[in-house]
Amino acid sequence: MSENSERYDLVLAGGQVFDGQTGASQVADVAVTGDRVARIAPGLAAAADRVIDCAGQYVLPGLVEAHTHIFAEVSKVGAPPDEAHLHRGVVAACDAGTVGASTFAAFEKYVAAPARMRLVNFLNVSVLGLIDFRFGELINPGTLVPEDALAVAEANPHRVRGFKIRLSEDVVGLDWRPLLKRSLALAGEAGLPLMIHIGETPEPLPVILPLLRPGDVVAHCYTGKPYGILNDGTVLPEVYAARERGVLFESAHGKSNLSFAVARPAIEQGFLPDVVTSDTSARNWRGPVFDLVTSMAKLRAMGMTLEQLVPRVTTAPARLTGLDAEGYGTLVEGGPAHVTVLAEAEEAVLPDAAGNTITAPRLDPAVVLLGGEQVPTVPWRGLPATGA
Repeated sequence: MSENSERYDLVLAGGQVFDGQTGASQVADVAVTGDRVARIAPGLAAAADRVIDCAGQYVLPGLVEAHTHIFAEVSKVGAPPDEAHLHRGVVAACDAGTVGASTFAAFEKYVAAPARMRLVNFLNVSVLGLIDFRFGELINPGTLVPEDALAVAEANPHRVRGFKIRLSEDVVGLDWRPLLKRSLALAGEAGLPLMIHIGETPEPLPVILPLLRPGDVVAHCYTGKPYGILNDGTVLPEVYAARERGVLFESAHGKSNLSFAVARPAIEQGFLPDVVTSDTSARNWRGPVFDLVTSMAKLRAMGMTLEQLVPRVTTAPARLTGLDAEGYGTLVEGGPAHVTVLAEAEEAVLPDAAGNTITAPRLDPAVVLLGGEQVPTVPWRGLPATGA
């Protein structure tokens, strides 16, 4: 078949198409046949059975969320994955520590396997997982059972992509070092990264960061809680040193962490997150977090550019979670047709997690493709309720 006679099922026409690796973009069409991207080039619309006009919009690889809580109906913090994420532009997501070894089977059966979108997880080092924020899962240190966590990880490589420990004092108490060292040891034995939750840790980051390995992840890098990344408004040298060693930092907005007062000066000083995440959960998906695209809009208002944001919500989280091996995080000819098209939306009052607000333009998912199939989107959950 000649090039001129090739037909496509769908063409996303005339959008600003972004490279997930570099953040560079060009105006082009994206042609889809079946579940694959057939071609990316200008002038493809005439050969399409269906055309969606994307002029003035941003065509991205399908968004990947690397920090969320989606153990719905079991954990009090679990949000429904398809409703909270897929219908707001996210095609793959990683549950970050809601699930422990003792609850994994239920997560697999009732949440991960039935979900339309691709789900993986960072397994909580406590066998209990995060069932209820009121009760720290490691206050009883005996709940850290390395052999149980290792057994689940080894039996479920399709799902378990790392481990998670919440290092706040109300979770680990004052005797945190043995818990962190045991967590690092089990992650090392499994050959997987460890994610640590910061904010109100028992000791400051300069004490904690040297213990981490390349590839480990610091969640909530812009937390406004005690013992964050700033000292008198300046990013700590130990934070830069950890990044130089290969430790990753992710933004993880959450209900109680992202602070504009930390994010703005850190971004001005060039300290950007390696991965942009929302930490969406049942506690915050109707505000103050809402979703990943709203977290993107907030960081853009803090000074990040779209070119900087795109790799951090596509390629980088896919690499962190091992989903790059399945084609997530990229938009290339021959690759899977996971696509998120974002449109500029009206200005809105956007809150952080520390009681501050800004007024800034939002982003909204206009089109979402999962394996070439268009997924319905839902309106932003921060819109004023309308009466009957």
